[in-house]
Amino acid sequence: MDAQTTSYELIERFRSGDQEAFAVLYERYRARLTVLIHYRMGEALSQRYEVSDLLQEVFLRASTDLQRFEYQAPGSFFRWLARIAGHVIVDAARHEDRAKRDGGVAVRFRSESNPGGHEPVDSLTPSRVLREGEDVARLLSRLDALPEDYRTVILLSKFEGLATAAVAERMGRTREQVALLLHRALKRYRELT
Repeated sequence: MDAQTTSYELIERFRSGDQEAFAVLYERYRARLTVLIHYRMGEALSQRYEVSDLLQEVFLRASTDLQRFEYQAPGSFFRWLARIAGHVIVDAARHEDRAKRDGGVAVRFRSESNPGGHEPVDSLTPSRVLREGEDVARLLSRLDALPEDYRTVILLSKFEGLATAAVAERMGRTREQVALLLHRALKRYRELT
């Protein structure tokens, strides 16, 4: 599939039944969502859950709810995924005790014994998964090395895709302060290579 295909086109293709389109969306947004989930989980939750488990839950919910998604502008799909990720994290926090947690309906993937099952979104080779995992680990390491306000401004603006005004509101700063902070944060981030 063409790498230049827009998210809007991929969403429409998935809505029309093209399962491969959702796999491309998954690949396109997986790394950004992994970083976002990692930082939103917090230490206590990360001891009980793997980021990859929550990531899969986000994409499972997105695939089942995609008919209700309304495309508004570039970046709106990622912001929608980020909101789903927030809900998944909250749900995980509410159900920390796995013994009391109801697993819900099991989704069985396609196999020889279950030819009518769902096609797994993640069809990567083990070596590619390892390489991408290393890339995400490097990214997380560099972000962890930044001061908290630098990391926060990068996450809000570059990963969540919020406008400067929205970042300023979340951080309790002016737009000018956020713009300068982001500039300095990105400069420091590049120096960490």
